[in-house]
Amino acid sequence: MCNLYSMTKSIDAMRKLFAKFDVPETNLPPLPGIFPDYEAPIIRNHGEGVAELVMTRWGMPSSKLALFEAASKRADKLRAKGKVVDFDALLPMEPDSGTTNVRNTNSAHWKRWLGVDNRCLVPFSSFSEFNRDLGGDIWFALDEDRPLAFFAGIWAPQWTSVRKVSKGLETIDVFAFLTTTPNAEVGAVHPKAMPVILTTPEECEAWMTAPWELARGLQRPLPDGTLEIVARGLKKDEAGYV
Repeated sequence: MCNLYSMTKSIDAMRKLFAKFDVPETNLPPLPGIFPDYEAPIIRNHGEGVAELVMTRWGMPSSKLALFEAASKRADKLRAKGKVVDFDALLPMEPDSGTTNVRNTNSAHWKRWLGVDNRCLVPFSSFSEFNRDLGGDIWFALDEDRPLAFFAGIWAPQWTSVRKVSKGLETIDVFAFLTTTPNAEVGAVHPKAMPVILTTPEECEAWMTAPWELARGLQRPLPDGTLEIVARGLKKDEAGYV
């Protein structure tokens, strides 16, 4: 599961892979360490024929089943302490920091966001998979220069939930990206999954415009030999600023 990545490249680098998007007036700073529930840039479809670059929180809504099970465990702990629990009131306030990686696109929970309107491109320069035995965070990129690529992402507008107990209910835009079976390089570090990565203008265009029956073919690993390990044991990938 990829829960850490970096994005240190420019808007011009993004346009080499996907040219048609509007940008905010503010500058985009380098982000050498993007963690779950952080804001990060995405290029999202937003209305007919319109794509825009925006900062959005990482972590799509978790499933109702996952939240029900989490709330049930919390309720049981409260009852064990002798407290009276109103489960109907407890459930909507169950904290959900978000689901960062989406694998099972056949799930009814995710199907509602797989259409073109909810697709996005998530720019990155490197990503980490954690393996304690191999040194902690293992950073992958297309090569040592960390050229920009995109994760195939989905996003949801104005979702209301409790991300952190201290903040209570929030209504925010959120995103996540798809994962798939790993290729040889990632599989040697993290055998369960790797992000779905788009490396050509044609792939990016297809992800942002094609019907799901065609776009789903992009949920596949990169060919073996495509990625390199560029750093080990770092919580941020400080290299490759351009």
